[in-house]
Amino acid sequence: MSGHSFVDPGQRKPIASNRNPRLSQHSVCVPRWGSKLGWRKGTTLSERSGNLADDPFGGRQPTSHERLTGRPWDASYHDDDPAPWDVGHPQPAIVRLASEGAIAGAVLDAGCGTGENALHVAGLGFKVLGVDVAETAVAMARAKAEDRGIEAEFATADAFHLDRLGRRFETVLDCGLFHTFISDERPGYVASLASVTEHDGTLYVLCFSDDGPDTGPHPVTQEDLRTAFNSSTGWNLAAIKPDRVQTRFHDDNGAPAWLATINRS
Repeated sequence: MSGHSFVDPGQRKPIASNRNPRLSQHSVCVPRWGSKLGWRKGTTLSERSGNLADDPFGGRQPTSHERLTGRPWDASYHDDDPAPWDVGHPQPAIVRLASEGAIAGAVLDAGCGTGENALHVAGLGFKVLGVDVAETAVAMARAKAEDRGIEAEFATADAFHLDRLGRRFETVLDCGLFHTFISDERPGYVASLASVTEHDGTLYVLCFSDDGPDTGPHPVTQEDLRTAFNSSTGWNLAAIKPDRVQTRFHDDNGAPAWLATINRS
């Protein structure tokens, strides 16, 4: 789930770090999380992402969120504390979907972050590929899979060019990625999702909702979802239901969310 820019309310307890000490590190300067400027010295970088020092965006166009914050998604995983969306366990909504039998076939987790949702689903016996633009997050997900003895695949990928994976999936999960994109970016992302979703396959989008108090950043309206996913873009939006998404800076009840069930037409 890479991710969102939070403002720490200061009164909420962050969840303890779930970083894997086995990842090799070296010291560089990366910008403080959530800040456009304010670079902080002495933070650590995974050696897998050392090439980011030369090109922090890996040759791709930065997203609107990256332009706003002045840092690539990968930098969110270089801070001393986990990223605000990296809660150290799968989202309850994803656990519930799996328990209800809503997941089938090969599974893609788009914007998998450090892999908790993908690892939960893979642990149930599904063939899962988790992808993220953040190389450090992908390295952390792979380390978790090895440590837990779970067979799951993780790869670095651009969410706007998922067709480059050369594969298709019966189930696609988007947990906290769609809502990071502004309206101008969404058509490209929706088309990218369509390129890897089997016809009659299902996409589940868990995103911050605009309905209720204590909303997360980048809240999405139901109309935003209907505009993005419709027959003209190759989708049938079957349902939008209120749900919750957990973060490190909300209480145990999490933030208001929408869970959208979207079928590939």
